[in-house]
Amino acid sequence: MTDVPVNASSPSSGVEPSLHRVMGPWLLLLFIVGDILGTGIYALTGQVAKQVGGIVWLPFLVAFVVALITAFSYLELVTKYPKAAGAALYTHKAFGIHFITFIVAFAVMCSGITSASTASRAFAANMSSAMGLGLTGWGITLTGLVFMAIVAAVNFRGVGESVKANVVLTCVELTGLLIVIIIGLWAIGMGQGDVSRVVQFRATPDGGMFWPVIAATTLAFFAMVGFEDSVNMAEECKDPTRHFPKVLLAGLGITGAIYVLVSISAITLVSPEKLAEGETPLLQVVQQGAPDFPLWIFGFITMFAVANSALINMLMASRLVYGMSREHVLPPILGKVHQTRRTPYVAIGFTTLLAFALITFVGGVPALGGTTALLLLCVFTVVNVAVLVLRRDTVEYQHFRTPTFLPILGAAFCAFLTGPWTGRDTVQYRVAGVLLAIGVALWFVTVMVNRATGVKPVDPDMETFGRRGPHN
Repeated sequence: MTDVPVNASSPSSGVEPSLHRVMGPWLLLLFIVGDILGTGIYALTGQVAKQVGGIVWLPFLVAFVVALITAFSYLELVTKYPKAAGAALYTHKAFGIHFITFIVAFAVMCSGITSASTASRAFAANMSSAMGLGLTGWGITLTGLVFMAIVAAVNFRGVGESVKANVVLTCVELTGLLIVIIIGLWAIGMGQGDVSRVVQFRATPDGGMFWPVIAATTLAFFAMVGFEDSVNMAEECKDPTRHFPKVLLAGLGITGAIYVLVSISAITLVSPEKLAEGETPLLQVVQQGAPDFPLWIFGFITMFAVANSALINMLMASRLVYGMSREHVLPPILGKVHQTRRTPYVAIGFTTLLAFALITFVGGVPALGGTTALLLLCVFTVVNVAVLVLRRDTVEYQHFRTPTFLPILGAAFCAFLTGPWTGRDTVQYRVAGVLLAIGVALWFVTVMVNRATGVKPVDPDMETFGRRGPHN
């Protein structure tokens, strides 16, 4: 079997061309690391400290463990079904209920777009601060809209260009976090700060640690999401079955270690109370630990870090829409590929318009970030269950197989973290409810379009639904 996709076509063939397979293991690793790092750690460290005090690193560690367990489920599924549709594909094959498939796809898409929209507003705010523009209100909104339009243009040019931009931006955001870590370790070595804060817990009236840590974990989990985006790039990877397991686990390990070290550095140099003030907690860390460091440089680093989050999330969202459209779960027009650029240009336009609406009419990093985590935790619960259901479906090629107890633990942990008992802000449920209501409305539109055109959604047991192996 060659590496040439069987459905590749020439511009004149009348058949939609396939996506380019341009991502090797190193580009995939940078994609995963860059997707996980970004808005979460740069913006939420202070809010997590507000919940638990000095042990700010613990919620990040718990979120890492939950994400790692779920990642093993994704590894089995993406190496078994290396298609662009990701979680929606797995749900479709496991349960065969098109409505559930659509809702899962819509939830994942919305999580990417809400995350990217939040990052866009954060980009605008950081640019205003770094350049001394003093933007507020509509100034921030308009800047965020212009930035999102630029992201769409990069996305349209092709995944090769997008991933190259991701390489640069990932290196920038890694540099910013390494600066925080080095400053923290240097300050500790020089006797500055208060290392004892690392084990200090903000006491609750009943003196318990469990529920505050769980509440903080629901916030910290937003910083760990992103690894699941990579499965939507499966059709653009050179050898997903061989590369994904090692690369995904390596990416999670790298980001988990960075998060813990950043948290320890931050809380050593800045008290939990001060760290929770404002929207630039890591900037306070740099200012406290290295007063002579040019703060405007770190401001630009933060700006580019959240830009990377926006780019990757919009890449994921557009590829997800493309993948589901090609399987007739979304209207076929969303699956069109540009004959020259070979990118899903209609899906890119659709997701960008949704992002414009969120940037314009919805604000608040905690609300959108928390909603992103809530939606993905629900999806992760379904994915963990799907792994067990799909054990009955065998394929002719080798793939990764996760130990059975991990999907069981993953489903239980993810479902637990979605509940109101975690202390999650009720606004997140309202935002998620509105988004899913929009999804239900779009489902009925899709059904009517399919009926009008005489097209039925693909049956999950058919070979055309992702069963031709790694090079399909």
